[in-house]
Amino acid sequence: MSQVDQATLDKLCSLDTPTVCNALESVAPDRRGYGYTTEPLVCTRPELGSMVGYARTATIRAKRPQDRSLSSPNLGQQYYSYIDSGPKPSIVIIQDLDDSRGYGAFWGEVNSNIHFGLGCLGVITDGSVRDIPDAAEGFQMLADRIGPSHAFVHVVSFGEDVEVAGMKVSDGDLVHADQHGAVVIPADAALGVPSAAARIARLESVVIEAAQQPGFDFDALRRAWGKQAEIH
Repeated sequence: MSQVDQATLDKLCSLDTPTVCNALESVAPDRRGYGYTTEPLVCTRPELGSMVGYARTATIRAKRPQDRSLSSPNLGQQYYSYIDSGPKPSIVIIQDLDDSRGYGAFWGEVNSNIHFGLGCLGVITDGSVRDIPDAAEGFQMLADRIGPSHAFVHVVSFGEDVEVAGMKVSDGDLVHADQHGAVVIPADAALGVPSAAARIARLESVVIEAAQQPGFDFDALRRAWGKQAEIH
């Protein structure tokens, strides 16, 4: 996908993910029912706020040892070279292929530091993560669960389409995420999201301010709805 200018990335990063989803309903109405996580994820560091980056996709397994006869002997090196390539900042979207997802964690102290050093802001995975206190400072992890062991975890593939927590992602997609989950921002909609979000905020503020006033009742709510109709 085409890259978004830094000013737009900064504006997107100032928004939370629910607001981005709301804005997409306006600028990309067909995305109202898909393109975001629909299954719960554990956010290890909600205080970090939002992250916005270009997807690096991969799949893993951990339940059984890697069958090296079925993969390249240099797959690990090729994976990290892939993480370092392409537009940055990046976010790794990694799908766990095991029937018992999260059996072993790919993410912990070592991999969080490696990936953060390679320009990756965080990971979104339906697998597990660990070493929460020792993960790289500033690195975000959204995962299906927290677990103690890495078991036999290994990369199976990278750069292919994946699905994590109900969200389908392709390599290079622009992804926005925070403690609520994640959403893919279509390339042709990214520039319009900040202004759409600002308009939604103006609309919502009319009702919220009215609801916070003493004596608020249904008549006051109706008046607030009327004021909303005047906002463009």
